[in-house]
Amino acid sequence: MTKEESAVFPCRLQILTQRADFLRAAQARRQGTPGFMLQARERRAGEAEPEAIRVGFTCSKKVGNAVTRNRAKRRLREIARAILPRRGLTGWDYVLVGRPGATATRCFDLLLADLQRALDLIHGPDARNAPHRGANSPDDGEPGSGARE
Repeated sequence: MTKEESAVFPCRLQILTQRADFLRAAQARRQGTPGFMLQARERRAGEAEPEAIRVGFTCSKKVGNAVTRNRAKRRLREIARAILPRRGLTGWDYVLVGRPGATATRCFDLLLADLQRALDLIHGPDARNAPHRGANSPDDGEPGSGARE
């Protein structure tokens, strides 16, 4: 990221590595797209760096052999780098799950549009302008809390 980009997009992307983080995201909000599945959850206060956007990527063996899975994950990483600093919300975890027969072969521009549309559906079109909900809000993305699933 260049200095100009970091001035415009101050939030940092961090990569999820712990299985527990992936499991928590899987139990929160989900939005399917033709190219992948997006799972998202708002982190609780004190859980991790609050000004960071955390993102994880996963592709099961259903996506294909190792070459196909690696290609799919590379493409998911690139769309996350392109879109999440501008459209994602700080304090949230996102997991992009590859789809068999789609993630590795879908047109890259359509994957970018899929992520933008999925974020709009999860957060609402004006989520970037809304005040940030704290961890004590009733809609914290946990199952049974009234969050969209």
